[in-house]
Amino acid sequence: MVKAKQWILKKQFSGTPKRTDVEIEEIMLPQLKDGEVLTECLVISVDPYQRLFVTHSKVSVGDVMYAEQVAKVIDSKHPDFPIGTHVTTFAGWTTHSIQTADKLTKIPDYPRDIPVSLALGILGMPGLTAYYGLLEVGKIKEGETVYVNAAAGAVGTIVGQIAKLKGCKVIGSAGSDKKVKYLKDELGFDEAFNYKTISDLPNLDKTLKRLIPQGIDVFFDNVGGGAFAVVMDNMNKKGRVALCGAISTYNDEDRYRLAIPNFTTSCGFQNVTIEGFTGWGFMELDMDNVALKEMISWVLGGKLKYPGHNFKGFENTFTAFLSLFSGDNVGKVLVDVKKCHLSQH
Repeated sequence: MVKAKQWILKKQFSGTPKRTDVEIEEIMLPQLKDGEVLTECLVISVDPYQRLFVTHSKVSVGDVMYAEQVAKVIDSKHPDFPIGTHVTTFAGWTTHSIQTADKLTKIPDYPRDIPVSLALGILGMPGLTAYYGLLEVGKIKEGETVYVNAAAGAVGTIVGQIAKLKGCKVIGSAGSDKKVKYLKDELGFDEAFNYKTISDLPNLDKTLKRLIPQGIDVFFDNVGGGAFAVVMDNMNKKGRVALCGAISTYNDEDRYRLAIPNFTTSCGFQNVTIEGFTGWGFMELDMDNVALKEMISWVLGGKLKYPGHNFKGFENTFTAFLSLFSGDNVGKVLVDVKKCHLSQH
């Protein structure tokens, strides 16, 4: 029998999550049954959607916090998942779990030296969210102008790079001058600005008009809130909006205050298309790994960078989670639970 550590929700979040809302517990896992496998967590992904899952009761008091992880099969009673197999699974914030085959996804045999942890980032849900959000929802075309907010985040950093690879002009917003410099100097954004230095929405409008006088063709929205209407006033005719997230509102308890200000006039006159989506929906469509193969080729060719911050140790999972809302990190936030080799080889 194996002992597992788990982060359990003890109290529903109210506003910004607090350490007292969660607790680490230890349990003994039962013996494997036929068809089951025992996995050991290597890396945990922390993402803003995990905050929403608590709000909408997809994670209830007493449940393990929901998350995707990269894990290694350490015992198996399923022929398709022998010991040593690397998988992704939504086992949550836990060190070990017993899973059935339908809850596991084998990580493809990446080329040598590609970190297995990228299955949680640029070669996983965040990467495919950016890829399909731009190509299928945003329908970007060469020569168009793309604006992405939260541009220094796990998805935003990839959005900007893919848009550049597809021949677009890219403008991003982020929460510090350091991040702005990184977007321009390291990731190749054409323009970027620090939204925290802008005092109000009229000044945001002025900033967008100054940096994007030609208007916006595709808006990749990760933030939501009142700024959405300002961006709508700067959209070109037949522009497209890919609604990916609304992190500015996730810790707000006043659901009615969250309503986006009126933007119907500008949207209607400009024939702007707005479509919400999740990366998971498109991941299910990428059965032949078409997007994944192209992303891997870009990574190998040095055309796609994957900035991120890795917290060390299972006990720091909640600290890593809180960092998503403080805006301290650039790129993907992960928790290294167990030391492992960079690649599967």
